[in-house]
Amino acid sequence: MAVTVAVDANGADLGPAEVARGAAELVEADPDVRVVLFGPAAELPSLPAGVEVVDAPVSIAKEADPARAVRARKDASIVQAWGAVADGRADALVSGGSTGAALAAGLFAVKRARGIYRPALAIVVPAPDHPFLLLDAGANAEVRPEHLVQFAHMGAAYAREVLGVTAPRVALLSNGTEPSKGTALVQAAQAALADMPGFVGQVEGFTVHGGDCDVLVADGFTGNVMLKTMEGTLKAVLGAVRSAATSSLSAKAGGLLLRPALGGLRSDLDPELQGGAVLLGLRRPAVVPHGSFTRRGFATAIARAASAVERDVVGRTHAALEAAGALRRAPEPSEAGATVRGT
Repeated sequence: MAVTVAVDANGADLGPAEVARGAAELVEADPDVRVVLFGPAAELPSLPAGVEVVDAPVSIAKEADPARAVRARKDASIVQAWGAVADGRADALVSGGSTGAALAAGLFAVKRARGIYRPALAIVVPAPDHPFLLLDAGANAEVRPEHLVQFAHMGAAYAREVLGVTAPRVALLSNGTEPSKGTALVQAAQAALADMPGFVGQVEGFTVHGGDCDVLVADGFTGNVMLKTMEGTLKAVLGAVRSAATSSLSAKAGGLLLRPALGGLRSDLDPELQGGAVLLGLRRPAVVPHGSFTRRGFATAIARAASAVERDVVGRTHAALEAAGALRRAPEPSEAGATVRGT
């Protein structure tokens, strides 16, 4: 099955050329995937035949109000990329720029899936032995209890239908496990989720790596802060281990013995191997890789987007939500501005 992925090359920390090189690596490795790359043509390297370039130098990745920027700049790369998905020139989207811009443009171009309150960013956190799905990882800074309830069902559906978790355990991120803990928002969501199959209540941040849950639910602000804190802590710890392993001759000798095991651990915890977060709740698949990714991470993100098309992630997740009775009944006004700016 041939799949075409629209890729917004603007906004990535290492520049559009690095995104383009990731696209090139992917199409060379998988001839069934084609890429339409939206970015500044003058800044891009020579690319293989499987990558079509659309000159789109305008970026709104740094705009403070993504929804307004999407309305005002129809020539922006992310707006054009989503337009390609909306009109059928592409099947899915990848954007390493602003999460807010990607979500706002997606809401305007392809809309939310029927019955979805708000789309959410879902990312597999590569914890040793116990990886878990975190959502929302940054799409919605402020939410209501019914949004968290739907995130819980959405995450469970994705974990079951896509990740292959037979009976996913779902938890709310909180500051304690007792029902009396947490904000009013968390407590209200917990009460509404009490009868959900697989719901295990509230968990604390320091226990999630121990396998307490398969799906961890939070508002986008809390989830994004948690995710970036974990990434920063991991980077600091690995750096400290590297420094300690080279601090003396005896440490270097020990470091050589540990190198294979530490190398495997580093690979297991590498966020680039996950390809970024999947934006659930829109009518077309979208993947939002971290802006700091190298070409390898962007190649993985494009592969994940293509896989989402091939496996009908949107359709399967939506069907599971409908079966669980987790879809809203009445339409809700557009909330394109309800995003975490600049994540």
